[in-house]
Amino acid sequence: MRNRIFEIIEKGQRPNAFNTSYDILMLIAINISILPLMFTQNYPVFVWFEKITVSIFILDYFLRWITADFKLKKGLWSFVLYPFTPMAIIDLLSILPGLSVLSEGFKVLRFTRLTKIVRLLKLLRYSSRLDVLISVVKKEKGILLMVLGLAIFYVFLTALIMFNVEPHVNPETGAVTFRNFFDALYWATVTLTTVGYGDLCPVTDIGRLVSMVSSLFGIAIIALPSGVITASYLEELRSRKN
Repeated sequence: MRNRIFEIIEKGQRPNAFNTSYDILMLIAINISILPLMFTQNYPVFVWFEKITVSIFILDYFLRWITADFKLKKGLWSFVLYPFTPMAIIDLLSILPGLSVLSEGFKVLRFTRLTKIVRLLKLLRYSSRLDVLISVVKKEKGILLMVLGLAIFYVFLTALIMFNVEPHVNPETGAVTFRNFFDALYWATVTLTTVGYGDLCPVTDIGRLVSMVSSLFGIAIIALPSGVITASYLEELRSRKN
């Protein structure tokens, strides 16, 4: 019986009508559970959405726990280790925000609305394309971490330069420019990614020169991981088709 349950709830285990139906049910529950986050008012129907979806999430968590030995293949230790696996933690965090809806005794576990966004991470279990992307990131993690380190260093360097060359008060308007170093870090990050919101900008010639150089180098740094991920993603898709 437990083996049959595992084949139904685990994606990729002998696909059949029951397996597909279960995946569809979970996808619908995940999407319905985050629907209230798109509204400012809490309509009564949303309470029922929360009760139904949280009940489904609890059942799913329980079924995956009692079949953990088929997944982890470590005997009785599987049942001890399962709650500490990444997806099990995501499943548990998806359940906790709704416990106060199911019972008044769980009011102490009331979380903010934003906490429910973690439920979207449950989609990782049901998307084959995301599986490919995760595999690509793991494969290229060395290069991606190196690029991330380079980007963090560059953001810190340009922020430090800008914070020291720019006046903290615009001499022409008297408006505050960079109030603290965090403002400079924010500006450097926005500039590096070539987003450019425009809420913070240099007012001196030297500051504008730094901004120009930062933007040019930012394009190159941001393009590096995009090229690596794209090339590796296509390679992974070809290898899975063969």
